[in-house]
Parts: sequence; structure tokens; C-alpha cells
Amino acid sequence: MKIIADTHTHTIASTHAYATITEMTAEAARLGLYAIAITDHGPKMPGSPQVWYFNNLGAVPSTFMGVRVLKGIEANITDFEAHLDLDDNTLSSLEWVVASIHDITLDQSKKQVSFENCTELYLNAAKNPYINVIGHCGTPAYKFDYERVLPELGAAGKLIEINDSAFKNNKSSVPNCVEIAKVCKRKGVPIIVNTDAHFTTQLGRFDGSVAMLEEIGFPEELVVNSSVERFEKCLSERNIRLREK
Repeated sequence: MKIIADTHTHTIASTHAYATITEMTAEAARLGLYAIAITDHGPKMPGSPQVWYFNNLGAVPSTFMGVRVLKGIEANITDFEAHLDLDDNTLSSLEWVVASIHDITLDQSKKQVSFENCTELYLNAAKNPYINVIGHCGTPAYKFDYERVLPELGAAGKLIEINDSAFKNNKSSVPNCVEIAKVCKRKGVPIIVNTDAHFTTQLGRFDGSVAMLEEIGFPEELVVNSSVERFEKCLSERNIRLREK
């Protein structure tokens, strides 16, 4: 299985990542990727850019070095109602929104983490019109009812991310990633494979995810970034422009 786009990446704007947009795009071009998404962390994450950064992402060319560069964010899910840490006006101006839970940005003052509350959180995320991708949802601390929720997310047009960093850095997430993939396979829910790269040497390296998907016989037609045709169809369905020819 070949992956042609990496749509969860970080730059020095996130301050705990270590390459520029230019360096990440140059590496994507070297690897022959069709597209990348620049998805720096939302403003509630310590050390991350503020709203003005996201409002000015239009300064980045849509096609740069022959690579389609999607302007986006990894927004923080801030509570169990699945609110994000950017206003709707800014979110609507971005092309690609990955929504993720992080320990440091989730408000637990009203509700504590539990299987039931995490299930409710992701059901609420299905209702958010700005979310494109549900990021690294295999994290053990935030396990939810996959059988119930994943079809709801898929029906709402949210792509389920298989995050390759789990196979390299967060191996406690791997069993959940496998379970999520198996449910998506059985229920026909589309997924997207990303690296969550924080440096150029991580970008476009999908080995762990691809090996797992091939091992369980996951159908390529459900992996939206497994071919240019599928990815362009995904973009077109979301009214996102394609790479310039």
C-alpha cells in the first residue's frame, strides 16, 4: 500500500517541532508526496501559535515545490462537548482541521475521563462541521465505544486517523489502533494514514501503519490517501482545491 499524502504535520510554529514549512515541503517533494497538511497545534497547547498565525496561513502557496500544501491546524478538543480552541470564523478559513485530545488541553473540571464520557465526546465531535480528521484516537486513556462511534464519525464525513507515531513512540496505543482499524474495515468507515511528523525525518514514513493495515487485510479503497485519485476525490467532496497541474 502506497500513501501519497501526509496530512498531520508540525513545524517550528508549534515550538516542540523542529522544521519550517519550507523544509517540510521540500522533504515532501523529495519523497514524491502529492500533498501535505500543515497542522500546527491550536493555541491552547503551551508554546503553540495564536490565532493570527492561522489567519495568515493564506500567505503560503497552495502548491509549493510541486506539493499541494493544505493550510490547517491540529485543534485541541477542549471539553467533553468537543469544543475546539479556535473560533468558528478562523476554523472556516482553514482547509484542513485535525481534532485531537491532549492531556494538557482537555478541561476535566466538569466531567472526568471515562469510557462513557469519551464516547460522548467523540459523538459530539461528529456534529462539528469544521473537523476533517479525528486525530490519534487510539490513545488508551481516552478509549471509547468504537463500534458505536466510528460509524457515526464516518457518516458525518470525519476521517479516522491511523497515526504512525503510535508504532514508533506510543506503542501502548497500537492495540487500540488495530481494533479501530478492524472496526473501520468491518463497518466501511474511511481512514487516513498520517505521521504526526515533528521533523523532516518523520515526514512520509508510514511503515508501521501500512504493515498493520496489510496484516489485517484492510481494503485500500477505504484509505483515502492511498492514491492520488482517492485523495483528490476526498478533497473535491469537501470543496478543497486540488494541486495545480
